[in-house]
Amino acid sequence: MTVTTTATAAPREKQTEPKTDPNYQRRRRARRVLVYAVLIAGVVPTVLPFIWLVRSALMDNNQMFIAPPEWIPHPFEWANFSGALTAQPFARYFLNTMIIEVFTVTGTLLTCSIAAFSFSRLRWRGRNVVFGILLSGLMLPQAVLLVPTFLMWDAAQAINTYYPLIVPAWFGGAGGGIFNVFLLRQFFLTIPYELDEAAYIDGASPWRVFWQVIVPLSKPALMVVGIFTFIRTWNEFLDPLIYLNDSSKFTLALGLASFQGTYNAQWGYLMAAATATILPIILLFFFAQRYLIEGVTLTGVKG
Repeated sequence: MTVTTTATAAPREKQTEPKTDPNYQRRRRARRVLVYAVLIAGVVPTVLPFIWLVRSALMDNNQMFIAPPEWIPHPFEWANFSGALTAQPFARYFLNTMIIEVFTVTGTLLTCSIAAFSFSRLRWRGRNVVFGILLSGLMLPQAVLLVPTFLMWDAAQAINTYYPLIVPAWFGGAGGGIFNVFLLRQFFLTIPYELDEAAYIDGASPWRVFWQVIVPLSKPALMVVGIFTFIRTWNEFLDPLIYLNDSSKFTLALGLASFQGTYNAQWGYLMAAATATILPIILLFFFAQRYLIEGVTLTGVKG
């Protein structure tokens, strides 16, 4: 006779999932509130000058310097913008700046990406040594190159033209050209080299691999370089000041400085002109911040 015994398992105590635990939720909310508080504390001193700028652009001198200060204009002086933008040819300054932007951004993207492709995807003797020498150029201050560069363009009779502002971009040397090469090289290294080998097996040349394999996969990094170059060129003041003498060729940065010297007592006009000058950069950031964050994040994946 066989006796069968059935073991009854002791009931387990019901465990609370961490995500549904009330204490966990409270701690999570507290951490989130703390993070938001820190971010707000950092944003306020950053945004406050811009708010003061916009507020002053919509006031007359009597409202602007009243004590205690008022944050909301009453009434709104919209005429400051029309008066400031017609007092000097800001439309011409904007057109001059955009001409330089188009050629500079295009040249930077083309030449820096080609150089980065050579340093990251092509194998040639002395590649790392040449790249190290290139990076050493980041340590050179701009003031060291200022005089010899000016003498070179003066010998080429290019003073008071846009050539000194545009041509260096087509050789990967405009503004932060070396940094752009480094940034794109780091991104290109994250792309599997097997894609290049498959294209070479199919008979593709390095130039075709660059255009049809690397460039389509590198849009985030190229967007970052394009945005950085656009902002740097838009805010550039020293080079246009040195090379441009004719006021009809001034950029927005030079035009704003000239406007400040002429209308230094009309603060409403000056604030309106400064607001109109900085507004395109702010709009560019809001529309392109997703690409900017994505490109910077992906670029730092592999060293």
